[in-house]
This record gives sequence, structure tokens and C-alpha cells, in this order.
Amino acid sequence: MARNRRLTTDRDFQEAMEGEVAIRVFQDDHMIDSGGIVIRFDDDTVVTQAGVSELAYHPRALCEFFEMKERRGG
Repeated sequence: MARNRRLTTDRDFQEAMEGEVAIRVFQDDHMIDSGGIVIRFDDDTVVTQAGVSELAYHPRALCEFFEMKERRGG
């Protein structure tokens, strides 16, 4: 099932982290990160990882987080 769900609650972030769902991050109406997965979060910061050494720290209060839609080939 394709999703485009906004992540707002701790539960949303926990589900995205456990499911290793790729997310998009927006700040000031601009996409600033795409394709990383949530590896850690708290009340202030969401940490995403896109590659082995590609970590990004996003201020939770200033950003919007969305699950990326799944694409199925075929």
C-alpha cells in the first residue's frame, strides 16, 4: 500500500523507524532531505540515515516529516 503520511507523534516516528520507511523532510516549505530512514528521535531532534556515514540531524519543531510513497515495479 502506498502512503504519504505525515509523521508527527512519537508513535509515528517509532513505526517509521521499526519499518525502516524512507522519509522526506521539509523545512520552510523546501525539501531538505529525502530517502533516509529514521534511526533515532527524541522531543527535539530526528536523526535520519541515508547511507553508511550519511547522518542528518533535523530539529523536530522546525521540520515536517513524511513517509515516502512506495514504488512498485511491474
